[in-house]
Amino acid sequence: MNLREYFKQDKFSSHNGVELIDIAEGYSKARMYVTEGHGNALGFCQGGAIFTLADLAFAVAANSRGIVTVSANSNISFIRSVKVGQYIYAEAHEIVNHYKLPFIEVRISDEEGTLLAIMTSTGYRKTNVTIE
Repeated sequence: MNLREYFKQDKFSSHNGVELIDIAEGYSKARMYVTEGHGNALGFCQGGAIFTLADLAFAVAANSRGIVTVSANSNISFIRSVKVGQYIYAEAHEIVNHYKLPFIEVRISDEEGTLLAIMTSTGYRKTNVTIE
């Protein structure tokens, strides 16, 4: 099974409108159209929705080598608020390809490329468990 098909099984991301755009070894890019359903009480995109987008990008980049990798730790910094009615993008780069603990940075931006948030995440690679 390829990664695109594998991550179609991620029901929570799909339910929230997250789409995979690009996948390469140690890299992924995903997007989400921010709807009113993603809104918080102030009318901006809720932080959890942004985290969901970033988390899927992390997961795809972390698992791109075919070894099942789960998140061990994640930290997100929100830089700018996100308005309803636009696409936002998450681009994940594997900074450290460690056999057990990869480190990935995810940058979330809007359609113009304005940086909105940055997430860093450490994964944990499961020994002898591959994506099939």
